[in-house]
Amino acid sequence: MELTPDPGPPPGRTVGGTVVRVLVVDDEQLVRTALSTVLGSADDLEVVAAVDGVGAAAALSAHRADVVLCDLRMPYVDGLTVLRHVASCPPPRPAVAVLTSFADDALVAEALSLGAAGYLVKDSSPEHLIDAVRRLARGAAVLSAEVTRPVIDGFLRSRPDAGAVAQVALLSPREREVLVLMARGLGNAEVADELHLSQATVKYHVSAVLTKLGAENRVQAALVAVRAGLVPTGT
Repeated sequence: MELTPDPGPPPGRTVGGTVVRVLVVDDEQLVRTALSTVLGSADDLEVVAAVDGVGAAAALSAHRADVVLCDLRMPYVDGLTVLRHVASCPPPRPAVAVLTSFADDALVAEALSLGAAGYLVKDSSPEHLIDAVRRLARGAAVLSAEVTRPVIDGFLRSRPDAGAVAQVALLSPREREVLVLMARGLGNAEVADELHLSQATVKYHVSAVLTKLGAENRVQAALVAVRAGLVPTGT
């Protein structure tokens, strides 16, 4: 199942044609330098700061980042703590992608439940990393292929289906249709074509779906759809 729809720019976040401001958080200087070099090679990306976990809160306050790439396992202040801090900030909040060396299904699930919009492995190619940052700035969710299966399996094991079914029951029939297509990885334009609706109407329904499900992003909404049985796993 593809979980990387591109819904277009959300309110309050950088839009196309504007430089995307990126904050890198990693405890290793070498990694910070490498990521800054890769991201800095793209004309439309700017690394506004590269800090360790301890410096993350101050950097978030000092720089209005659009996207945060954050290592998960760091001494003193880890990536989950950074995610909790971002969640406590007033909107518009930056999109946060966890960047780590391995795919740990429990940590993936916890990071997503804390509002992470992406989970990327550190051996991602420079092209994939740059594209992921651009998609995050536009409000899309990005998951490396290595973690998509663990994410789904982890949520299926840890969350009761009855709860997801109850959440989905809050949706109107049209919103449920939109959710299913979101979970299949369709972007707003594709959903609009599929349901013969305008993109503005689709955006309205997507917003309603996220609100009713209490989802921070489309990944979380898609996982609810999977747990509720609306979308078969492995598709």
